[in-house]
Amino acid sequence: MKTLRVPEATVTRLSIYSRFLERLDRNGVTSVSSGEIAEGVGVSPAQVRKDLAYFGEFGTRGVGYNVKDLMHYTMKILNLTQPWPMALAGAGNLGTALCTYRNFRERGFAIVGVFDNDLTKIGKRIEDLTVQPLEEMPQVIKQRGIRIGIIAVPTRAAQEVADLMVRNHLKAILNFAPIALNVPEDVMIRNVDLSVSLEVLTFNLKYRGTYESEE
Repeated sequence: MKTLRVPEATVTRLSIYSRFLERLDRNGVTSVSSGEIAEGVGVSPAQVRKDLAYFGEFGTRGVGYNVKDLMHYTMKILNLTQPWPMALAGAGNLGTALCTYRNFRERGFAIVGVFDNDLTKIGKRIEDLTVQPLEEMPQVIKQRGIRIGIIAVPTRAAQEVADLMVRNHLKAILNFAPIALNVPEDVMIRNVDLSVSLEVLTFNLKYRGTYESEE
C-alpha cells in the first residue's frame, strides 16, 4: 500500500470499526450498513463513510457492506494479517496485567518476552512466560523477530529501557511510564498515561456543563 496521509483519529476509529465487525461476524451477521456501524460505535454514518473512503471503495449503495469482507479489509489496513511478537519491560503489577490481557492475542499481539532488573521478580512465572533479566532482552528480540516494545517500568528507568529498545532496532514503543521519552525520529512511540486520562475526566466533570450552556 502506498503511503497515505490519514488522520490519527481515523486510524483509531478504524480499529474500533474492526472490532465491531468481528463481533458481528461472530454473531452470524453477514451484512451491515454505515448507519448500523455508526450506531454500534457511537459516530455518525457520514464519519464511517469518510473514514473508509481513505482506503478505497467498500460496499454497495443501498445494500451496505459484507461484514466478513469489510472485517478482512480493516484487518489488512491495520496490518493485522500477521502476528506481532512484543517485548515487555517491567514485571510489576501493570506488566503482569498486560501479560494476562486476552485482547492482545485476539488481535494478533503476543508478549513473548518479559524483562526486569529486580532480582525478586526475575525467574517468576507470569502465565506461560518467565521473567528474564533486562540484559537478555537484545538476544530475545533477535531470536523472536520482535518489532514492538512495551515499557511498564518506573519513571526513573523508562529512558534507559527505551534506549535499550532503540539500540536493538525496535521501531515502535508503547510507553506506560508517565514521562516523555527521547527517541529518534524514525521510532514511533505511543504514550499511555492513565493519570492524564483521569484528569481529562475530572476537568470535564467540572466544566462540561459550562461549555454546553455557552453553545
